[in-house]
Amino acid sequence: MIGCIGIVSPGAMGAEVGRSLASLGIRVVVALEGRSDRSRQRSEVAGLDDVGTLAELVRVSEVILSIVPPAFAVEIARRLGQAMTDVGSRPVVIDANAISPARATEVASAIERSGGRYVDGGIVGGPPHPGRRTDLVLSGKGADKLVSELTTDELVATCVGSDPTSASALKMCYASWTKGTSALLISVRAVARRQGVEQALIDLWARAQPALLARSDSEVAVAGRAWRWVDEMAEIARTFEDSSLPGGAAVAASLLYQRLTAFKDVEQPPSLDDLFAAVLSYGHPTDPRRSS
Repeated sequence: MIGCIGIVSPGAMGAEVGRSLASLGIRVVVALEGRSDRSRQRSEVAGLDDVGTLAELVRVSEVILSIVPPAFAVEIARRLGQAMTDVGSRPVVIDANAISPARATEVASAIERSGGRYVDGGIVGGPPHPGRRTDLVLSGKGADKLVSELTTDELVATCVGSDPTSASALKMCYASWTKGTSALLISVRAVARRQGVEQALIDLWARAQPALLARSDSEVAVAGRAWRWVDEMAEIARTFEDSSLPGGAAVAASLLYQRLTAFKDVEQPPSLDDLFAAVLSYGHPTDPRRSS
């Protein structure tokens, strides 16, 4: 049994993954040096132990899960690699971030150069809660041996093969549909509103595709999370392009989600009117691939 798991970092997803793993009797640690009060509160509620620094987290952990926004995945991997060199510890590092296979290869290189053991990962679903399943897909050397030790009642680990980037590829494919279609629905409703045919569209959907109308009404719920998907959709675009397919749809979704960043972490979803006002506001967001 794994004795200690490190979580980098205790955001909304990381804290709940840590809480779920701690329910198995595993010590779960975080490094809160320089972190916000909100991260400290999340960690305390989740029952996670603060060990202070990233170096200390690397020293005490047998397995580390990196759960950070996609734009920071490589930087965190480099910092973990440096910490391994500094403290002489060589844990297994699971990169569970929403990144392209190409980006996962960069992360693996940073970990393995320092002697660490890399396992590719991807999280599908929201933060784990009792009664709701969250999937942790794993791939690469040794991934199969981690499945049983990282599975709880609500967090289900699965090995999807020995390829070192299969988990990231699967995450990209899955998210391209769920988050891509959300962006498309929001955009379609916004265009219809701008062109003065929204009610006519609603009437058509109500008659021909009522489930689609219901989903379009509920898309306000994504507003508070949209800021996290800006870079994720850029990673999806890269995955498509690296597979010799156009990535423009994912780029468009990323640009759409940029327009919703004002709603970051709101406790209550905005109204449809406020959502469309943000989407239809003037401006030219930066193509996310330019900073990737």
